Amino acid sequence: MPVPANTTTNRGPDPLADNGAHRYFEVSGSPADVMAAFKTALEGKGWQVTTASSGERGEGGGATFTGTLGDVYGVFEGGGYETTTYIDACTWPTKPADPQCRDGR
Repeated sequence: MPVPANTTTNRGPDPLADNGAHRYFEVSGSPADVMAAFKTALEGKGWQVTTASSGERGEGGGATFTGTLGDVYGVFEGGGYETTTYIDACTWPTKPADPQCRDGR
């Protein structure tokens, strides 16, 4: 998976159930701009991406994407306020029964 442009913090991968992996990114930029660019970057790497939800409120907002790259399944959740966006990105070798993207900390 691509690292979002303007990433200031990059953690992981950390293990998830069902042989999944979680990564965390803190990105400099508005949530709408960062998530749109991240979706484009995923698609540029061959991911088939669907927007599960998105929204904006004032200076904040976010989006959740799901995607596939062959059999690989991903959930990408991001949101933030003003000029900082936080993204949790989770991938599994195949779609798990419960594809929740959280790092388990």
